[in-house]
Amino acid sequence: MSDIEIRDDRAAGRLEAVDGDEVVGRIEYFVLEAPERAVVPVHTIVEPAHEGKGIAGSLARELYDAARREGVAVAPLCPYVVSWAQRHPDEAPAADPELLRAAEEWLRAHPDRF
Repeated sequence: MSDIEIRDDRAAGRLEAVDGDEVVGRIEYFVLEAPERAVVPVHTIVEPAHEGKGIAGSLARELYDAARREGVAVAPLCPYVVSWAQRHPDEAPAADPELLRAAEEWLRAHPDRF
């Protein structure tokens, strides 16, 4: 995975894994403002030709690292990120249940986004 660059396209709500000019994986997310500011990952996608290379895990790790640097919580709704966080509790603090409920409500109110 050494040639893969991870970049945040905040305007599009995507954390992308890029190999040269090709986006080979991404986490799609939105930023929740209330009850507290949080990053909410909704989908993790890795292109089939790049599966099994650790890309999804690297994206999840960077998502949590970026949130920590920015001082915001992560409220994962993406099944992959939820699973990754459970396997890495030292890197991925558990989200407050109220924050998760607010994220789910936001997603239901904006079904066209994802």
